[in-house]
Amino acid sequence: MEIPTPHGPASAEVDEVRDPRLLLVLTHGSSGGVDAPDLLAVREAVLGIGVAVARVLQPFRMRGARAPGSAAKQDEAWIALVAALRERCPGVPLVQGGRSNGARVACRTAPETGAEAVVALAFPLHPPGRPERSRADELRRAGVPVLAVSGERDPFGIPDEKDAARLVVLPGEGHELRKDPARVGEEVARWLLEPRPR
Repeated sequence: MEIPTPHGPASAEVDEVRDPRLLLVLTHGSSGGVDAPDLLAVREAVLGIGVAVARVLQPFRMRGARAPGSAAKQDEAWIALVAALRERCPGVPLVQGGRSNGARVACRTAPETGAEAVVALAFPLHPPGRPERSRADELRRAGVPVLAVSGERDPFGIPDEKDAARLVVLPGEGHELRKDPARVGEEVARWLLEPRPR
């Protein structure tokens, strides 16, 4: 489905389930798409536990751009498209997330969208080789429980345990989380089944 936003249309591939326990809205990294191996693995795993899934192609990628541009505009577009998706599942609790740049957007906007949790795959803690430019404040800004899944060899760094409700570091994985994407899906599904305070 195409979703209008203040900064151009977004596109969402929605997989619905009967009586969903949650709506999980996921998005891609800066130059990727919704068919990244880890996003597909998460989709498969959570559909099996009764979670509806929407994989969103953001407006900048719809335009063919490989960089998201202004964070403020990206966040405005995200808030609008999530609101539209929530209308399809009224009353269903929202969890949002993504990989890399998409994880940053999900963390930054969680207070505005009303998400009850965030799934951050390969959260880019800092630019490669620049640990002094930490983005940990974006993880903290979520204000809700965050599951962070990172590869132990990720050149963008690994979040600190104190900045996430749960941190999973996968041996041998890099930023793409493509060696064992099924494990990524399993970790997300397991965490989503855990009770969280409302």
